[in-house]
Amino acid sequence: MAGRTLKLSANLSFLFAEFPFAERFARAAQAGFRGVEFMFPYDREVGELRRLLHEYRLTQVLYNLPAGDWAAGERGIACLPGREREFREGVDLALDYARALGCSRLNCLAGLTPIGVADDEIRATFAANLRHAARRLSAHGIQLLVEPINSRVDMPGFWLDTPAKALATIAAVADLNLYLQYDLYHAQIMQGDLARTIEANIGRIAHVQIADNPGRHEPGTGEIGYPFLFRLIETLGYRGWIGCEYRPLTGDSAASLGWAREWLSADG
Repeated sequence: MAGRTLKLSANLSFLFAEFPFAERFARAAQAGFRGVEFMFPYDREVGELRRLLHEYRLTQVLYNLPAGDWAAGERGIACLPGREREFREGVDLALDYARALGCSRLNCLAGLTPIGVADDEIRATFAANLRHAARRLSAHGIQLLVEPINSRVDMPGFWLDTPAKALATIAAVADLNLYLQYDLYHAQIMQGDLARTIEANIGRIAHVQIADNPGRHEPGTGEIGYPFLFRLIETLGYRGWIGCEYRPLTGDSAASLGWAREWLSADG
């Protein structure tokens, strides 16, 4: 059956959020997921995370590099001149967690556009930070990803806000260990043309994330043709994970998974 090889990962920052964080691992495994991801691990004891992954036989698929002061509104520091030392320290911290958790890909959030800084300086700062991180992680077999996030709805002012801009950045950095995290929800809002973008860049896409638009709910609740895109992704030979980064329409995570039953069953 088409699509049976797709691997779904539960994003625990979004799915099963009706339960305490530690309980979400069990809920994901019970639903048939074999991979999990979430935004940040750094406020958790690495030993506890490792225990939960082992207990429920889950793979840690992805998380983000440290992104500055999230509570204060920062959304990444990689494009911010003057924060290079903090960025490099964050790469080292993320690497320590990745090695302990067996995580083989880390995502870099660019950050909000700094006020009063020329775009050329922003680009140069981001590129230099990416080169450092890509080389540092490559020595440990860990992929570095960048993610374009829409600046219209979810993160106004986010600098890396279109797939075209992300792909141009990857080409400019020219490091073999730099990949695209392609979030179909964000891409639909900013650029559309999802199928052609996937076809043209499948070799550089290391992770896919999904949610429907509008609303950022589960596939089937909005305008994105997910059955078609899933068939396309499989046909193109994609073997990475597909992260379910959506907010269940009714608030019931398990009930929101009807669209995914065949893949979750296949994983199990």
